[in-house]
Amino acid sequence: MLSIQFVREHADEVRRALARRNAEAPLNEALALDTEWRRVLTEVESLRAERNAISKEVGELSRLAKGADTKEAKHAEHRRTDLVARSSFLGERLEGLEGQVREMDKRLRDLMLEIPNIPADDVPDGPDENSNVVVRQSGEPQAFDFEPKPHWEIGEALDIIDLVRGSKLAGARFFVLKGAGARLERALIAWMLDFHTSHGYLEVYPPAMVREESMWAGGWLPKFAENMFHDAEEDYWLLPTAEVALTNMHRDEVLKASALPFKYVAYTPCFRREKMSAGRDVRGIKRVHQFDKVELYRFVEPEQSEAALASLVADAEAVVKALGIAYRVVELCTGDLGFNAAKAFDLELWAPGSAEWLEVSTCSNCTDFQARRANIRFRREKGGRLEHPHTLNGSGLALPRVLISVLENYQQADGSVVVPEVLRPYMGGLERITPRGSAHE
Repeated sequence: MLSIQFVREHADEVRRALARRNAEAPLNEALALDTEWRRVLTEVESLRAERNAISKEVGELSRLAKGADTKEAKHAEHRRTDLVARSSFLGERLEGLEGQVREMDKRLRDLMLEIPNIPADDVPDGPDENSNVVVRQSGEPQAFDFEPKPHWEIGEALDIIDLVRGSKLAGARFFVLKGAGARLERALIAWMLDFHTSHGYLEVYPPAMVREESMWAGGWLPKFAENMFHDAEEDYWLLPTAEVALTNMHRDEVLKASALPFKYVAYTPCFRREKMSAGRDVRGIKRVHQFDKVELYRFVEPEQSEAALASLVADAEAVVKALGIAYRVVELCTGDLGFNAAKAFDLELWAPGSAEWLEVSTCSNCTDFQARRANIRFRREKGGRLEHPHTLNGSGLALPRVLISVLENYQQADGSVVVPEVLRPYMGGLERITPRGSAHE
């Protein structure tokens, strides 16, 4: 989240940022409430100061009133009685105002949680994904001497993707992987985890469910509430991405600056209701309710986050490159930027059977936005001021879209699929996926 002080002092900048994002947020309501909150808080502080002064004077008058039955003592007693009554009135008034301050403070925080991060100055402006900018492309889409098939036809012919049974088990947008298909998914996950841990990432295996506070701290609530699965009885939210869990690993902690940067990699199943994409990509396994993902996450000092984003993109790009498939890096425009992100890049793999570029990673620099929400801080030196680290996240990579691209790019004219060389050690040396015999009469 943005700090209220920043919003207060840079309201026009925040308005411009919302306009660049083509987004709406309760900025004016937050500013008005902040003004009222500060007014009431000033009154509270004034009344507290008066009550403290009265308390001190009452103590002195009490000593005078204990003296002889003199005119001075009687005057002190009368004065003390009046002040005690005034203190009682102030106490009641303060109790009411302090309750207002607490309510306004909570409401103000709720409003601030709905304001997205500010895009970096160099992020290209645009209303939606059509304004994203291709930064670079590696390789050309593969040419075939036959008509390439989409993955759902390949998977059915090889009996490794079963959409019918996925639907039978759980309904639309679910699928079953079988045989070499299941093993290929597992091989991709294991290979990517090994690849990233060999490049300095610490592997983490978090719970697949978190409490609601983790969703708020990670920036997924309130904006994406309708797109996530929630068990209201137990207050469990199924992870939409490991980013949520990794953000909250250090929630409410003060980190040692000397320990930064932290580099985590995590495999988790992910769950999304896909309400915002109803009717899109209904064929195959491109957009489903449950999918696997290997996530990269970093905590860095603020001045390092720009370089860390370039490094994060390079780490995800190295995985894509190793698969030997044409890919491109796309910078997201302001209108397509994630709620938490200040700057982001997509990595897209070519899928010849589907004839489209598939997003397999979004690498984002969230600056201090998530760390502020999650109350994550660090101190550069003993006794120094507390600061918020910057957080970055990116898929390294997301399935099943990588699986789709592998099947469609490595398909052969005879219907088989060649296993990419980097995955063969994870496939027991298997070099080619061929059709299995039917299990039915």
